[in-house]
Amino acid sequence: MLLCEFSMFPLDRGESLSPYVARSLDVIDQSGLSYELHAMGTILEGEYDEVMAVVKRCFEVMSKDCGRISCSLKFDWRRGRSGRLRAKVESVEQKVGRSLKKARG
Repeated sequence: MLLCEFSMFPLDRGESLSPYVARSLDVIDQSGLSYELHAMGTILEGEYDEVMAVVKRCFEVMSKDCGRISCSLKFDWRRGRSGRLRAKVESVEQKVGRSLKKARG
């Protein structure tokens, strides 16, 4: 399974980019993949091809009316492991011995 953290936004649409980012989140939410939205990006979890297809679709949607797009992407692939979106955080919390602050949601 793949964990993929990415951020994608247009560079040619001024200061307020949330309408463009919202389109990507609509694509992500409709994909059926597990995800977490953060203030600076989104983490997806799924099979490699599924996740990359969602990132590609986000690009396609954004590029319809944006002439310049920035995207940063990093991923962590681990064979045979799923549920890591939550498990990685829980593992750190266990070692710290308490729950840590998370984005509200």
